[in-house]
Parts: sequence; structure tokens; C-alpha cells
Amino acid sequence: MSSSTRTAVLNVVGLTARVLGEHTPRMTAAAKAGGLIRVKPVLPAVTCSAQSTYLTGLPPAGHGCVANGWYDRTLAEHQFWKQSNHVVQGKKIWECAREARPGFTCAKLFWWYNMYSTADWSITPRPMYPADGSKVFDVYSHPMGVRAAIKQDLGEFPFPSFWGPMAGLPSTAWIAKSAEWIESRHSPNLSLVYLPHLDYNLQRLGPDDPAIAADYRAIDGIVGGLMDFYAQRGVQTVLLSEYGITAVKRTIALNRVFRARGWITIKEELGLELMDCGASKAFAIVDHQVAHIYVNEPAILREVRAAVEAIDGVAAVLDEGGKRAAGLDHPRAGDLVALSAEDAWFTYYYWDDDAKAPDFARCVDIHRKYGYDPAELFFDPEKSVPKLRAAWKLLQKKLGFRILMDLIPLHGGQVRGSHGVCPASRDEWPVLIGTGESAEPIAATAVHDRLLTAALRP
Repeated sequence: MSSSTRTAVLNVVGLTARVLGEHTPRMTAAAKAGGLIRVKPVLPAVTCSAQSTYLTGLPPAGHGCVANGWYDRTLAEHQFWKQSNHVVQGKKIWECAREARPGFTCAKLFWWYNMYSTADWSITPRPMYPADGSKVFDVYSHPMGVRAAIKQDLGEFPFPSFWGPMAGLPSTAWIAKSAEWIESRHSPNLSLVYLPHLDYNLQRLGPDDPAIAADYRAIDGIVGGLMDFYAQRGVQTVLLSEYGITAVKRTIALNRVFRARGWITIKEELGLELMDCGASKAFAIVDHQVAHIYVNEPAILREVRAAVEAIDGVAAVLDEGGKRAAGLDHPRAGDLVALSAEDAWFTYYYWDDDAKAPDFARCVDIHRKYGYDPAELFFDPEKSVPKLRAAWKLLQKKLGFRILMDLIPLHGGQVRGSHGVCPASRDEWPVLIGTGESAEPIAATAVHDRLLTAALRP
């Protein structure tokens, strides 16, 4: 192990200057002691794009992660929440550190694109999908033996609390314990730790709900415990966030507009409707407040743009020049990119009759939907005793029955917080704590060098 300073970067999702205060005493004290820098968020300000920018120092045009998902033009399929690190183009921060200091080691814990990277240790969510159609919660690790050993010590990763209607503190607490477990056994020079707890209720309740104070206190306790643990082992701690979550009150369904104009091709399967992206003239793959619009029939590009610009809640539509100026001109990006107003967000919905909605629409299914679906954070309010219903379905699955976990609402109106565009208030921007002060915000691409300097500090 090197005698140089070792570093832990705690990625506290949703942390902004607004969050700091009476309910977050430990993180507030860290900001006063180590300095706070506001970070102008990358566009789109979503998990995969932000993390990839921080770890490479490149905009999405450089690293290729133009959102959490996009449309693959060659496969004619949408791709969401892929996990291979090969997706991310560009040299990663730990690779840069190794060039400067041979033998430098890195642990990457629950940051995304965490499979097949060059990090020395990694753990990431990875369910198993047996041939009987069931889904078994699990994690993937490198080295492979870490998976069995850490589950032996910490128990199974509480997957239902990582995403879905039951998402909450247990998953973040387990990740924090996994960071301590890796540090105790391997002492990496750099630990990258993802702490998602605030992501859940900031989207469910919105930042203006007084009940969110309990979530601030909860994450502050987790972060404070980790800071104490690392300090005892001589590890400096840096706090970082990817985006701020702002209040929203309206949704935008681009694909329903496109369908009404005859641009969407619908394929009926077993009486339900699927959107056939490859056969459609134009369609949207949406992600929070950003929508990538793919136009398979170039002749209607201007007409599509005009139609989108006329929709209430759309703030801007980027063409090739706009994408280039925003650092989004990558082949994976849409032909057009729509940005919502700060108080709005995009749904992927395309059906006109709920009875025709695809079966996965009512489930937690992050890969098959044509966009990110925050409605997955809620139980359908039209279903009675939802938790009891969920427990009964889980029991049936364990008994070997093939059960559809259709517990999710088909409407996103209950969502109260979102992200993706750059908030007007700098107090809603992500922050970097522990690398010094800066009166002026820094670009998201500049975070890479700040982290690298901290990691290589003598």
C-alpha cells in the first residue's frame, strides 16, 4: 500500500447547496472545513452521463453516454441501463492515476458501467434471469470471489430497496457497509462509493415537501459514519453529487403526439401494444427532462422539430448545431434532443388506451421501457393493500408460479421531482466538497481533474 494520501469519493445523489443546513450537520461541516464548489451539471444531468463525465473529464460527445439509455440504430433496439464499462469511451480517472503512480488501486462500488472495467475491485447490482422467466436479485463483483465473501459477511444486497416502490435507506446502508468491507480488506488508493438514498423521495415527494427532512437526516448519518470510518484509517473524504432534483408538476408525452401524427408504428402482441422503433418514422427515447428524438424518415425532420417546439412544457429542441454546442453530438444521440422546462419531465407513454398498455408498463422493468419511468417508485394507488399484494405475488413466485408483478401505476402525475436540465438556481446544482473553495462554479468536465489531483496528493 502506498504511503500517499488515499481518497474516498462519496457520490451523494441529489446533494446540493440547498440540502446543506440543519438537517445535514455532518455534510455541512465537511463543506465548511474542506470547501464547497458548485458544479454546472452536464447535459443531460442524469446518472450515466454525469458519472461518465466525472470519470473521464469528457462531455457526452466524447464518452458516448448521451443519457441513461438511447436507441441503437444498427440493432434497431433501445438500450437502457447497460452495465459494460466498454460503453464509456475515454480514459478513466483510475487509469490516469496509474500512469502517474504505478500500482495505484481503485474500488468502484455501485457507480454505473461497473462491469468489465479496469478498476481493481467492483460491486454492482446484477439480477439473475433463469430460463423459467423468474428474476433472482443478486450482485456482480470483480474479482468474482468478492460476491460470495461479502454476501457471507453482510447478507444479501437488499435489491428491492435499490429501486422500485420499496426503494429506500437499506440499499444505501448496505453499499456503505460494502465500502467499509472493501477498505478493511484491500485499502484501495481510491474508493468510489455511490449513495443513492436521496434520489428516491426527492422524486416521489419533491424538494419542497417538509417530509424530505427525514431523508436528509438519514443520508447525513450514513455519510457521517463513512467519513468517521475513513478518517480513522487515514483516508481523505470527498463528497460529490451528479445533479440536483427540482420540483415538477407536469408531464410531456412526446410519443403520444407522434402517434397522433402517424409517425409511430404500433405492433400488437397478445392484445397489447408495443412501439416498433425500427418501423416508426419518428419516436422519442426519454430520460427525465431530456428526450432523444430519432427520425427514421429524414424528410419529416423539420416537421418533427416544429411539432415538438409547439408542445407545452418543451423549453428547447437541439438540432445538430445545438447538440454540438451542448457537447451532445455523438452518434448515439437523437437526431433532435428535446429539453423540458424545469417544472416538467418526459414520459415514454405512447398508448392511448390503458387496457392496451404493454405488460411491462405496470412492472418495474428498467430495460424494456422506452425511457426512464419514475412511476416505478410508486405502488398503483388504484390497487388496494399494495404491499400485501406485492408480498403475495412474491410468495407465488417463490413457489414456482409465473407471476406478473403488475403493481406500478400507468400515470406519472404523482412524481414531484426530476432532473436532467440545468436548474436556474445555482443552489440546485450539484456540488463538490473537500477539494477547496471556488467562488465561481466549475464545469462538470473539470471535476475529473479535481478528483485526480486529490487522489494523487502526496
